[in-house]
Amino acid sequence: MAPAPEVEKAKGRASEQGSEEETEGDLLFQRGDLLEVPRTLFTHFGIYLGGGYVAHLIPDILPMFSKDQGKIGQMVTNGRLILGVLVKCASVRVDSVEDFAYGSQILVNRMDQVCSRPPLGGEEVARRAEKLRGSVRYSLLWYNCEHYVMYCRYGTLVSFQTFQFCKTVRKMLLSRRVAKVTALLWASLLLYFRTVSACAVLPVWVPYTFGCQICSGVLDAQ
Repeated sequence: MAPAPEVEKAKGRASEQGSEEETEGDLLFQRGDLLEVPRTLFTHFGIYLGGGYVAHLIPDILPMFSKDQGKIGQMVTNGRLILGVLVKCASVRVDSVEDFAYGSQILVNRMDQVCSRPPLGGEEVARRAEKLRGSVRYSLLWYNCEHYVMYCRYGTLVSFQTFQFCKTVRKMLLSRRVAKVTALLWASLLLYFRTVSACAVLPVWVPYTFGCQICSGVLDAQ
């Protein structure tokens, strides 16, 4: 497979002259380090390649509407990212540390303390990250930027923040308050369309609310 233009440019810039950004990047990070930054609603992840450049999987809607590699290669804004999530369009690309960070503080190898598997060697991690470059089909639950870096560094496809997100949503859906509000809305909808009488709504509402409260109690106990 021919090297991607972004990788070629990165190698060229790194070999021609050590700019201040590249020097700082190599002083702070090592090839194969797992980098993470807070961005929008989630944490964004990438793999440091060296020379001040990071490989990362990021949603981006622009390639669906433009073939201009110059525009596509520019820093992915939050608007492009969010729309990319909605249409499930993403790519593994190489950007500078500054573009990857998007103005946020970078954390290094924090997942080493969370993942039960030991990290692979730095060169192997970077090799995997570079090999997977290109367009991918994005999935918030099944294949996002965290799945990508976890595979590269630990050899496993897992996303801790996705797990926490699903756990939070589940708690919200099973909470007593949401159960009561949902039951009220359901009863109001039935009455509005006159599909059942008010007497028929009560037997549906009470068991539903009581059942949700039981589920919520079990979840809280855990």
